Amino acid sequence: RKRDYEGFLCSLLLPAESRTSAFALRAFNMYPFQIKDSITQKTTGLMRMQFWREAVEDIYCDNPPHQPVATELWRAVKRHNLTKMWFMKIIDEREKNLDDRAYRNIQELETYAENTQSALLYLTLEMLGVRDIHADHAASHIGKAQGIVTCLRATPYHSTRQKVFLPMDICMLHGVSQEDFIRGKQEKNVRDVIYDIASQAHIHLEHARSFSKKVPVKAYPAFFCTVALDDYLCNMRKVDFNIFNPSLQKKSTLLPLRLYIRSWKKTY
Repeated sequence: RKRDYEGFLCSLLLPAESRTSAFALRAFNMYPFQIKDSITQKTTGLMRMQFWREAVEDIYCDNPPHQPVATELWRAVKRHNLTKMWFMKIIDEREKNLDDRAYRNIQELETYAENTQSALLYLTLEMLGVRDIHADHAASHIGKAQGIVTCLRATPYHSTRQKVFLPMDICMLHGVSQEDFIRGKQEKNVRDVIYDIASQAHIHLEHARSFSKKVPVKAYPAFFCTVALDDYLCNMRKVDFNIFNPSLQKKSTLLPLRLYIRSWKKTY
C-alpha cells in the first residue's frame, strides 16, 4: 500500500482466492526494485539480490527463509504452482540494472520492462489460473508499456540526483543531452523526446487491446494496471509532454473509481 499504491489497488480487484498471493508478489517485487535507490555501493546491491535469489531457490525447496514476504511467497507458490523462472528473471534483470547508466535505446528499456513488469503479469495470470497464449501476449505488451511509463515517471526524481536513464538513441535524435534533463529544461526538443517515448508506451497498450476478444475474461483483472497508465499518458498530453510539470507527480484521487468502473465493464 505504501510503496506500490497502484499495484495495491489493482490487487484488491483480483478474486479473493488470488488476492493474498498477489500482495505477496507485489511485496516481493518492491525489494529488488528499491535496492538500486537505497545503496551507495554496487556490492551491497549484489549481496541483497543474492539474498532474494537464494530465498527463491529455498522457497522452491520447501524451505523458505524466516522473512515475512518470503513465507507468504512460499504459500503463493504452493497454492498456484507458480513458475520459478519468472521470479529469477525479475531478480536477474534488476541486478543488471544496478549499473547507473542510461538505456542505449528503446529496445533495451523494453527488454528490461519485459523481464520485470511483464514477468510480474505472467505470475499474476498464473495466480488467476490463466495459461493462455493470447493473455501472455497481452501481458508482454502491457508490461512493456508499464516499464516505459515507470521510467518516464521517475525522470524528475532521478534528475534531482543527477541521473538520467531515458533511451540515449531518442535523446540523440532530438539533440538533447542528459544535462538538459538534469537542469529541468522544458524546450520543445526535450518535450519531443518525452513524446516519442510516451508514444511507444501508447503503441504497446493499443496493441495489447487489439486482440482483447481472444484473451480469456478471467485474465482481465491482471491487466487493470492499464487504468493508471492511461491516466498518466493522458495527463502528459494535457501538459504538452512537459515531464517536469508538478501535476504529473500527484496521486490520482479518481484512480480507485476508474479501476472499479474498468473492472465493472470487464475491459482492459
